Amino acid sequence: MAFTSWYTLRKFVYNNLHNEEYETTFSRVINFILIVLILANVAAVLLESVNDIYQSYRLFFDMFEHLSIAIFSFEYLLRMWSIAEKEPFESAWKNRLKWIKSGGAIIDLLAILPAYINFFVPIDLRFLRILRLLRLLKLTRYFVSLQILLRVIEREKGSFQAVVFILSIMIVMAAACVYVVESKAQPDVFTSIPASMWWAVVTLTTVGYGDVTPITPLGRFLGAIITVLGVGLAALPAGILANGLANELEQRKQHLELKFRELLQNSEIDLIADVDKIEDIRKNVGLTVEQTRDMILQLLREQREEALKREQEQYAYCPHCGKKLPE
Repeated sequence: MAFTSWYTLRKFVYNNLHNEEYETTFSRVINFILIVLILANVAAVLLESVNDIYQSYRLFFDMFEHLSIAIFSFEYLLRMWSIAEKEPFESAWKNRLKWIKSGGAIIDLLAILPAYINFFVPIDLRFLRILRLLRLLKLTRYFVSLQILLRVIEREKGSFQAVVFILSIMIVMAAACVYVVESKAQPDVFTSIPASMWWAVVTLTTVGYGDVTPITPLGRFLGAIITVLGVGLAALPAGILANGLANELEQRKQHLELKFRELLQNSEIDLIADVDKIEDIRKNVGLTVEQTRDMILQLLREQREEALKREQEQYAYCPHCGKKLPE
């Protein structure tokens, strides 16, 4: 009996913290509280950077930080404990080990780890505040748009690695070329190839701060060529990301439409009369009103075509002998 209650509790925790398809009022309240807590932590970090505010409400900020650490730590432990329900036929610790290595678990750990490290090794307060901003990454669990973005980055990581590799080569080559061309004219500016990399990065990314500029004709010609090349290279990551997002959104749309179609067909809903039931399914799946309307029109057309086909087949055979009638 005790073991049954234990497993029931673990399943309940798993559904509310991990299972995206499980949605109740309680799970929505939990998610809302965690989202508010994350945003409040970010606001606290921003306000603490204002010295007058921090000194006036230091006790409040410290108490809020300790409370946040306690809640986030408890959440992390609950997630690690309940993840054993994900694959019931596998070892509980095998499931937990897989989860610990996942991106979401790493983000959860980074949200609390700096605070515990600070207990043993004093960390500069300004650096600790920056680390606390990592809690903002926890929001990826609650917003579909952020999840889509992370999936696109994960899927296109090979393309991003290729772009970074090409940009690195271009930066080194541009820095070396401008050093050779400009080092005699500006020995105090282009002192070495590593020092020239700042100019190469600024020029290739088409930022152009203007703090370091070539003054020789050959150096300016080189700068013009690098700037033109930089326009194309700097746009590559944006193009890869945009294409990946378009593909991901299209796949998501097809998946949701397929799921919506299956639910409609399996539930035997009247596509014209049962408006409320269709609306409930639409919200559960996550389709827009326009997508739902298009899907219903398509299903109605298919039903009409199927009815006409059955009607034609009915008159295509002799009612007495069953043989097919000549056309």
